[in-house]
Amino acid sequence: MEPRNFQCPRRPGGLTASFCLPHHEKMAKANITRDIIHRQIKERGALGFERHYHVTDPFIRRLGLEAELQGHSGCVNCLEWNEKGDLLASGSDDQHTIVWDPLHHKKLLSMHTGHTANIFSVKFLPHSGDRILITGAADSKVHVHDLTVKETIHMFGDHTNRVKRIATAPMWPNTFWSAAEDGLIRQYDLRENSKRSEVLIDLTEYCGQLVEAKCLTVNPQDNNYLAVGASGPFVRLYDIRMIHNHRKSMKQSPSAGVHTFCDRQKPLPDGAAQYYVAGHLPVKLPDYNNRLRVLVATYVTFSPDGTELLVNMGGEQVYLFDLTYKQRPYTFLLPKKCHTSGEVQNGKTSTNGVSNGIHLHSNGFRLAEGRAHVRDGDHYDALRDCLKAISLNPCHLKAHFRLARCLFELKYVAEALECLDDFKGKFPEQAHSSACDALDRDINAALFSKSDNAEDKKGGGPIRLRATGRKDSISEDEMVLRERSYDYKFRYCGHCNTTTDIKEANFFGSNAQYIVSGSDDGSFFIWEKETTNLVRVLQGDESIVNCLQPHPSYCFLATSGIDPVVRLWNPRPESETLNGRVVVDMEGASQANQRRMNADPLEVMLLNMGYRITGLTSGGAGGSDDEDSSEGQVQCRPS
Repeated sequence: MEPRNFQCPRRPGGLTASFCLPHHEKMAKANITRDIIHRQIKERGALGFERHYHVTDPFIRRLGLEAELQGHSGCVNCLEWNEKGDLLASGSDDQHTIVWDPLHHKKLLSMHTGHTANIFSVKFLPHSGDRILITGAADSKVHVHDLTVKETIHMFGDHTNRVKRIATAPMWPNTFWSAAEDGLIRQYDLRENSKRSEVLIDLTEYCGQLVEAKCLTVNPQDNNYLAVGASGPFVRLYDIRMIHNHRKSMKQSPSAGVHTFCDRQKPLPDGAAQYYVAGHLPVKLPDYNNRLRVLVATYVTFSPDGTELLVNMGGEQVYLFDLTYKQRPYTFLLPKKCHTSGEVQNGKTSTNGVSNGIHLHSNGFRLAEGRAHVRDGDHYDALRDCLKAISLNPCHLKAHFRLARCLFELKYVAEALECLDDFKGKFPEQAHSSACDALDRDINAALFSKSDNAEDKKGGGPIRLRATGRKDSISEDEMVLRERSYDYKFRYCGHCNTTTDIKEANFFGSNAQYIVSGSDDGSFFIWEKETTNLVRVLQGDESIVNCLQPHPSYCFLATSGIDPVVRLWNPRPESETLNGRVVVDMEGASQANQRRMNADPLEVMLLNMGYRITGLTSGGAGGSDDEDSSEGQVQCRPS
């Protein structure tokens, strides 16, 4: 329950900020009748009405399949709406791109792109009248096409590995960017040179030759900011302006070509890059590597207002980062920092901690109450909630004890012992309780087993930032940027993202009210953004849903995956019969996906080949694992 003394911030003029109101109060204050009248008498109000109401709770509950667009002969790996939303472009393994009229379910144009391998990205060039289309593919090429004459007018072959994403900017009509698995981010300007591109960012200078760039996106409100996802748990945000100014100043400097060993020139200027990471992932990375579980950002996108960054982290969950109210990861905390309400985390004060802590709605804090199914990241989420609870009530007994338990589960054993000792001193009546004694034994056993291990997390420095393999060569600049990284605001659980590295997650709604993501189980998941609650799961593919692209102004969603079709989803009429693609048992599907993420890679391979393995499948729409054979043998998946 929200504390009575909590005051919502007020805007100038004494108006209460609408973002502080609970969801039901927001709905109650909406006057739909008034808005309809304004829409009828004011032309300008029509667009605002359309965008404000185009995605609502009733629409989400009625979302269902409208049509399947057939025309490709291979997996459909990318989708892109034009700005008006009356055209939809798709790219496929068949090396063709198709432009659709999605509102009438018609194929308008199909052309071979000239690529010799799978197409991974397709983009309309802004302010080109929907005439220019850009594609990137596994043949390491970027092609520019003129749709009016169905010809490829530019071909760029500067990358040396697969091109995974193309990004455009609304205010830069002749410029676009590409991210490829050679670790390079390249910039193209069709006005300057139609044959070559320039390297904007070289990740190999920071992370070694094995790093791969997987995705990128440009802030829609400030096109100077570029977000990049790559192999590893860190997501990077760059200021393009600063990078260009830095390089111009280096070229103009008379001593630009003369450098000593001590006078090393940085490839990027200070302040041009900011990193974001879920606080527990760097620590978990060695464990994931031992289990052959790869962490890689498969998709990044900004919210419509440009203040939030959404990341689909392959091998983990979906994370949302707040770019305005940033917070440091909750790591390397000593118990004494939890006593005072003046410092809750690295670089954060209790003022922000209270405002963030009143909700305590994350799944992590509840796992200590006896959650049967612990998901990846739950212990770290619980640690965050414990610190928030302590900031509200420094004498919160359970929060102090669970903080020690969370530190132990996160392998911060020395810190857990110190936190437990602090708990015993603060609550002496609980010092010899069975729970306290059990945790004490666990911690001491872990310390004993780690006595021969040189990688003690407290004594060994920032282990969460170290390189994990001999072939990795992390630069000092990279280490500094990682140490300064910011933590996530929300996470969204339930899907599985381990099989493909192009799986998307997107904001849905003009105000980004919902989060949507594809999954390896053939479903796509819809969460409420602010509550992180899972509200809808729909079966979108026979194998894997990779792409989800919401319409710019309607409650209309385009999805694709392994099937050679594009599926269109919108709210179905109330008179329509039950939607057979609804996954009724959402919790069962989420648990099956968590087990799938932790499964042996061979089992996952068998699943992708069409076999059914007990415990790793949710049984499809409305099914459950309980219906499977109790003997646990591999079974052929029914058609």
